[in-house]
Amino acid sequence: MRLNRIDLYPIKSLDGVSVTEVRITAGGTLERDRIYAIVDDTGAYVNGKRTGQVHLLRTTFADNYKEASFWVNGDNAKQDFVLTEPGRLNRWLSDFFGFGVKLIFEPRNGFPDDSVASGPTIVSEASLQEVVQWFPELNLESVRRRFRTNLELGGVDPFWEDHLFGPANELKPFGIGNIAFFGHNPCQRCVVPSRDPESGAQFVPSFQRTFMALRKKRLPSWANADRFNHFYRFAVNTSIPASEEGKLLRVGDSIRL
Repeated sequence: MRLNRIDLYPIKSLDGVSVTEVRITAGGTLERDRIYAIVDDTGAYVNGKRTGQVHLLRTTFADNYKEASFWVNGDNAKQDFVLTEPGRLNRWLSDFFGFGVKLIFEPRNGFPDDSVASGPTIVSEASLQEVVQWFPELNLESVRRRFRTNLELGGVDPFWEDHLFGPANELKPFGIGNIAFFGHNPCQRCVVPSRDPESGAQFVPSFQRTFMALRKKRLPSWANADRFNHFYRFAVNTSIPASEEGKLLRVGDSIRL
């Protein structure tokens, strides 16, 4: 059992970056993961849950994650922006969405979906491959981009990551390399996995219903079924204690329960 892949998403809801190692922040997050977010004039996130238009945006990042190139899918005209001075980017994004938005920055805690289980999400490659079997029109990379997990495990069976959470009233301790984690719960999914990550188009109307039926059918016999109030749950939410600040997580690190 080992860590096979690390994906960071520097701007919440936009394209990811695959890295071989990452440092743990004082806030218990992966350094540079979701450290930027796009919000509207009320402070509400502009993300894939809110609008499929997000999926049309493509980004690449400089090594320092302070600069990025943006373009609209299918358009070769890239625009380069300094993320730490986002005035020009804010205007470009506002024109793209058709309403006022701005980029915000939080390097310590980032902008996780779950403020309690604010650590990286974890899945196994075998689980992703299982979903590919359910939806043969998709491939592994497409499924990765739909579910947007941070850490991918290798050397395990499908849904092995369901070992990483316990009953509702307790956190499950485990480790990757020399870093301590707590497993919280199977991650509740939203509309994003049902959409094409390039265009935002709905994949099939029955995606969620089909996924739930097969997730229930394939739930391991040893899994804690009580944690599934529904079966549109996939990957595991975690947290990392403050004691782990500054430690490095690396591809190839072993997993221990």
